[in-house]
Amino acid sequence: MKQYGLIGYPLGHSFSRKYFSDKFAAENIKDVSYNLFPLESITMLPGLLKDHPAIMGLNVTIPYKKDVLPYLTNTIHLEGLDACNCIRIKGDDLIGYNTDVTGFSESIRPLLQVQHTHALILGNGGATAAVRFALDRLGLKYAVVSRTKSIGVDFLYEELDVQIMSDYTVIINTTPLGTSPEIQLSAPIPYRFINQKHLLYDLVYNPSVTSFMRKGLERGAVVKNGYDMLVIQAEESWKIWSK
Repeated sequence: MKQYGLIGYPLGHSFSRKYFSDKFAAENIKDVSYNLFPLESITMLPGLLKDHPAIMGLNVTIPYKKDVLPYLTNTIHLEGLDACNCIRIKGDDLIGYNTDVTGFSESIRPLLQVQHTHALILGNGGATAAVRFALDRLGLKYAVVSRTKSIGVDFLYEELDVQIMSDYTVIINTTPLGTSPEIQLSAPIPYRFINQKHLLYDLVYNPSVTSFMRKGLERGAVVKNGYDMLVIQAEESWKIWSK
């Protein structure tokens, strides 16, 4: 039986196993399974593959989308991206891809309006790389917001003011803040400056309406969660594994 799965830590919040199990059943795909492989450290990856030689493909989630790169023997279209969320395994070769780019691009594209020319990206982790890459393709200028200054960070949260919030009408949360069960949490941005011109996109999908999204809705913004992005990237992963 061919095995596929998800690595990350922790994995209690993941939708992937149910999604792929349902897909395999609905499409009558036989002799395959999809499992969760929580790794407390990315250094456990070689041991996982040794213990499970039937693994043909893996998805990669927080916090290993960048940390997994040294373990890859090849990458496809990751130049300038610096993050991997999908691995195809062929013998000893681990070939890295990023299906988050397609998932994010195709899910946000229908929501973009004429005023949506600049985006704030909240967070500077592995998911941020795919969002930056996608925004470049979509022609949006962007700035990265984080709690601390580091390479690639343009603003601290406390630096966001009415002018910045007015200029950047797309706000994308790439952090896990607000994920169930800690649904009361949200990124510390000045929500009072949000209005109907804004689009708030949350990569979190559980709950379906996060605190970040709800605060945007209360001020007339258009909001979207990350579920469609996950579905699109999952289907892209399956195309890679099954080709």
